[in-house]
Amino acid sequence: MYEFILSVMEEAARLMLSAHDIDAAVTVKPGDANFVTAYDVAVEDYLYRELGKRLPEAVFIGEESSENHTELLASSLALIIDPIDGTTNFIHNYRYSAISVGVCDHGRMAFGAVYNPYDCRLFHAEAGQGAYVRDTRTGRDLPIHVSARALHDSLAGFGTSPYYREELAEPTFRAVSSLFRMTRDVRRCGSAALDLCMVACGTLDVFIEYRLSPWDVAAGTLIVSEAGGLVTRMDGSPVTFDAPGSILAGSPLSHREVLDSGIL
Repeated sequence: MYEFILSVMEEAARLMLSAHDIDAAVTVKPGDANFVTAYDVAVEDYLYRELGKRLPEAVFIGEESSENHTELLASSLALIIDPIDGTTNFIHNYRYSAISVGVCDHGRMAFGAVYNPYDCRLFHAEAGQGAYVRDTRTGRDLPIHVSARALHDSLAGFGTSPYYREELAEPTFRAVSSLFRMTRDVRRCGSAALDLCMVACGTLDVFIEYRLSPWDVAAGTLIVSEAGGLVTRMDGSPVTFDAPGSILAGSPLSHREVLDSGIL
């Protein structure tokens, strides 16, 4: 089943890569800087249709869907989907956007995959089986693992929660200012799903964001965990997928150092 999901994601990515005249396809949803394109909708429709053929019993939770069955997470097989994570990047041809699919089996993440078709890297993990990155040009999988660097030697990633900027800009940049002083440097790349995968493969050592939706992080949290990392809310509590919330992800060492620092 999981190989089938990966193959459907690769096919869906062709819709992203075929994009043209993206500015003409943009609409704005409620919320500050909350954009959607016709391609987001097309990719999600394709994923729902094709995955639904193989998994007719599954409920779907997706960014562009009008019906998100989060209340059924604990009692169902659920597919948590972000058709294009990093829509603003996509609109601006920043080439750091991804398709994210998570499989939640009666409240527990069983599988997650995040695919950036621009660099042909497909990150994936099955619960208890480790985390991998596939080069879709060759089909070769390589195992990935979080870094072992201490915070003062680390590279930190962050998100700005742009839909909530009036509420969260000040605490975000206060925390980032502290992280900048505590680490080698900081990065803001624009796709939480991919940033979590960068933590999983040791490129980033830690990642924070004050508010993300379940579809932003469902797949990425499993990939980080299976790569040996830790993912929690910013207060150290467990991540759930029934509502938006904060994220602190990193290696066990960097996660603990950030949490203990009190900057969040």
